[in-house]
Amino acid sequence: MNQPTEPPNLPTAANPPSFPPDAGLGAILDTLLKRPVVLIHALCDPRPSRHWLLLALAAVPAFALYGLLIGSFSGGTQLLAASVKVSAGALLSALICFPSLYIFACLTGAEVSLRGMAGVLFAALALTGVLLLGFAPVAWVFSQSTESVAFIGTLHLLFWLIATWFGLRLLGHLTKVLGVSERVHLKVWTVIFLLVCLQMTTALRPIIGTSEHWLPTEKQFFVAHWIENVFSAELTASPR
Repeated sequence: MNQPTEPPNLPTAANPPSFPPDAGLGAILDTLLKRPVVLIHALCDPRPSRHWLLLALAAVPAFALYGLLIGSFSGGTQLLAASVKVSAGALLSALICFPSLYIFACLTGAEVSLRGMAGVLFAALALTGVLLLGFAPVAWVFSQSTESVAFIGTLHLLFWLIATWFGLRLLGHLTKVLGVSERVHLKVWTVIFLLVCLQMTTALRPIIGTSEHWLPTEKQFFVAHWIENVFSAELTASPR
């Protein structure tokens, strides 16, 4: 008779999955896409590792390359300007919101270190950047076949929202790994982070289109800026 097979040892908080501390960037990104829980376990491990640094090194170039695609819509100096602004805006938004993320994570009862929390945030940024690069061919087709700034801006915003939603889902995996049931604080932080990112698109304008200035000369709320540009685009396109 066949002997009954024992169920496999599933990873739990007491029995975390193994992940090599000296894993390369390729292995880290592969694990981020296929087994994010395994990577989060490694990032929260108190033993020192370079995972967070490699994730940061992957996130910044990914956003820079997508910014280069955005700049290709207008060409010229916007190729460099959009690349720098998109990568810098993503990094600045993460750094600005990191203190509140750590505080909110502690309020949920999560036992996580500053280094572990920073690693999870960089993992979310890296996943967002990789997903944006996946959308890049689609965005390039539209950027080369239309002259509507409002449409291209809406398209890039939609891709960014989708990529960011999947990236921030790692916070949900974090609460599962740490055995935390309270998630309201992290949901509140998610809203704050999205608002900061959206305001950054206005604070670093123009990212799409051209201007005589590298940075804006006046302050403006992102909603007012978008409404103003959409209406101005409609007026320009309407027959006279």
